[in-house]
Amino acid sequence: MVKDGVLQIESMKDRCTAAEWQARVDLAACYRLVDLYGLSDMMANHVSSHVPGEPGAFLINAYGMMYEEITASSLIKIDIHGNILSKPDFGELNYGINKAGYVIHSAVHNARPEIACVIHTHSWASMAVSALECGLLPITQTAMRFLKIGYHDYQGVVLNEEEQASLLKDLGQSEALMLRNHGALVVGRSVGEAFNWMHRLELSCQTQLAAMACNTPFAKVPQPILEETWNNYQPGTRRPYGLMEWPALLRKLDRLDPSYKT
Repeated sequence: MVKDGVLQIESMKDRCTAAEWQARVDLAACYRLVDLYGLSDMMANHVSSHVPGEPGAFLINAYGMMYEEITASSLIKIDIHGNILSKPDFGELNYGINKAGYVIHSAVHNARPEIACVIHTHSWASMAVSALECGLLPITQTAMRFLKIGYHDYQGVVLNEEEQASLLKDLGQSEALMLRNHGALVVGRSVGEAFNWMHRLELSCQTQLAAMACNTPFAKVPQPILEETWNNYQPGTRRPYGLMEWPALLRKLDRLDPSYKT
């Protein structure tokens, strides 16, 4: 099953619909991009995508694979109850799913069917900001996009399904949530939109930490300007995120390593 350090996984393309295969390709690309942009945590964390035309079904990573090696065929399809609907033959590795990933992602996909993709990360910057009492501050234009970001208090490793209710309440109808003392979570109506939100959230966290390290007062921005800027980034104000960026990001991956599409 392993050749020259690469898992040999039989293609799932003929075992799913064309719509599911496209979702698999996009999701595998998102995993590669999360790693490429320095947001992965070895094999921890999760990115999921709904399966078009199959309510309650979603795709998620096999627990045991690094983000840089995720492919369209390596993803596992599960339902909101955690049942595995389909997965490739991993041989003696016999990979399954991470329970924490199931608990978090199933809650969001079940409660918000308009959401196509959920991304959860443990990046160094988001973890650092998640531990700050002040949270994420709107000190840059990019961070103003998250003026009304939600916060979810830490309750331990997310293994208890009873936590789903409070997580969903804290997320509300927002696109982003800081998981206190933990990391970050974003959602999107497409994989490209979700990656755009996460990329911008990471930049916001990094710039805040850099500014705080200077130990000097921040330049103040009037509240009306903060509100206006936030509104300019909302779905009802502008085109959906990812429409322009996603095809370019896929071209970037194709130049680097197109194996995500297998």
